[in-house]
Amino acid sequence: MVRTVTVDAGKIIDPDSFHTVFDRASGFFEGYGKNGNAWIDCMTRPDEVFSDVVVAEGDLVLLNLENSTKLKEIVPKLLTDIFEMSAFVNWRRVEMGHPPILILSCNA
Repeated sequence: MVRTVTVDAGKIIDPDSFHTVFDRASGFFEGYGKNGNAWIDCMTRPDEVFSDVVVAEGDLVLLNLENSTKLKEIVPKLLTDIFEMSAFVNWRRVEMGHPPILILSCNA
């Protein structure tokens, strides 16, 4: 099964708004650190309870980045960061003996 999380990437204009937008879309736990490592930790474990996005073991999370062309125009580095952090999440899971968990969808 695939759980879709829609993120309005057009509202991301800097690192702070990146974390705010993803937090609102995913409902990260109250102690979310609002940094890249915290994002990676939350996204690595959606089959545990680190956010409102909870999936069963073996299921996938689709990050649907709406308005990603706007993000690419305004802060292309943050779009690249999303790609790289998502890839790292999947790599980390494979290293831990779990299947990849993130799929990205965007029009950038």
